Amino acid sequence: MKRTAGFCDCDVLHESTVSVVKNTMPSDEDVADVSDFFRIFADSTRVKILWGLDKSELCVCDIAVLLGMTKSAVSHQLRVLKDAGLVKNRREGKVVFYSLADNHIKDIFEKAVEHLYEEA
Repeated sequence: MKRTAGFCDCDVLHESTVSVVKNTMPSDEDVADVSDFFRIFADSTRVKILWGLDKSELCVCDIAVLLGMTKSAVSHQLRVLKDAGLVKNRREGKVVFYSLADNHIKDIFEKAVEHLYEEA
């Protein structure tokens, strides 16, 4: 078997292995949903907001000061994160506090950060 630049150049197909994996593949719609989920993390401002919320519950004003942004710009990004199910909010009087939506989001975010700092 000859290997070239990461591609398998063989005539033998591992049919049973491919069959098992193929039966577990998600639908195209599910793949698109997962892709959309991770696309949210592609914006550095949203990642900074998630980073802050990973450490503590924060209000829009807190996040705006933390990131040196306007409250309007922060609110826009929080709306995107909330629509994606990554953050939740609660009201205390006139102040709205934001936090990560649940432990799954916290785990995903922290695993991504952990991966960045792993030794190769």
